[in-house]
Amino acid sequence: MSEPARSQPPLRVALLGYGFAGKSFHAPLLRTVEGLSLHVIASSRPEAVHADLPGVTVLPSAIDAATHPDVDLVVVATPNEQHVPLTQAALRAGKHVVVDKPMAVTLEETRSLAALAHSQGRLLSAFHNRRWDSDFLELRALLAEGTLGRVTHVESRFDRFRPEVRQRWREQPVPGAGIWFDLGPHLVDQALQLFGLPDTVHALLAIHRDGATVDDWCQVTLQYPQRHVVLQASMLIAGGMPRFAVHGTKGSWLKHGMDTQADRLIAGELPGAKDWGEDVWPGRLIVGPTGASRGTTAPRGDYRQFYAGVRDAVRGTGLNPVTPAQAVAVAAVLEAGVLSARNGCGQRLSLTEAERSNFKADRPVGL
Repeated sequence: MSEPARSQPPLRVALLGYGFAGKSFHAPLLRTVEGLSLHVIASSRPEAVHADLPGVTVLPSAIDAATHPDVDLVVVATPNEQHVPLTQAALRAGKHVVVDKPMAVTLEETRSLAALAHSQGRLLSAFHNRRWDSDFLELRALLAEGTLGRVTHVESRFDRFRPEVRQRWREQPVPGAGIWFDLGPHLVDQALQLFGLPDTVHALLAIHRDGATVDDWCQVTLQYPQRHVVLQASMLIAGGMPRFAVHGTKGSWLKHGMDTQADRLIAGELPGAKDWGEDVWPGRLIVGPTGASRGTTAPRGDYRQFYAGVRDAVRGTGLNPVTPAQAVAVAAVLEAGVLSARNGCGQRLSLTEAERSNFKADRPVGL
């Protein structure tokens, strides 16, 4: 933070929801980013909140927390189908808002939130923490440097081994549930940041586990001119598959293992250790003409950078780290994937020319 920013009072934050996302991800990050103060939490389990955070005000009503007069920034970490009404209430109350991914269940709802934030003159951002994974940062650097030449084929996957269906909303037949709306937004956002908007989306969504009622496996191909990006996720893969496999005209890059930040946060660790965000599974670069290979070193990842960016954007000293235009683009791909899987054919993105231009303007240069 700059010295003028340090002299300002911290932004007072309301966290809506203290379930898996709120407890494991948002609360630890909000607690450890300078310039933010976790002030209010909306939860039906005040004893669970106070066991972790004894000094925080707990309200049973998410709407009351979203519109609390002593709050500057609202973080929506509730089930997906509740994102829209809570975000609308917070924006209309004059709050800045961060919404856990995906911002909304449909493209039209995402558009409506982006328009409301614009009319209210308030920051609206989607929580895409995986932009600060060490392996993603390494791949972004490799592409920017042209190490792999023209990239033609990418496989990006998030896998779990959870054969038993859990009693949680993400695995029940409710709007925004299923693996495509859970892990898919991470995969989609990373792909869009690296390669831009695809021409078409070809998707397969399936149920593989006994007793499952929503998709727990997906394979989605984003088709570009002379490039295919394959996004995959499964709840029945026990390791062994590369997190990234990237192939280009100069060679390939393979990466096993995932960034450890999420596991450490879920285990209750706060960010800040000396080895926080370090990649413990080096990637491997294979030079095409010779077949020679070498290990690669990833930059350190740090999910706190998302909230530091939000803080600076609210203060007027930085840019929104994940813009509404980017959230709209992710929603368009998610929706195209659902339609493609249902209809059995490729789908183009239902984005206007203005939305495409806005996304392009917000995307990092040099990729």
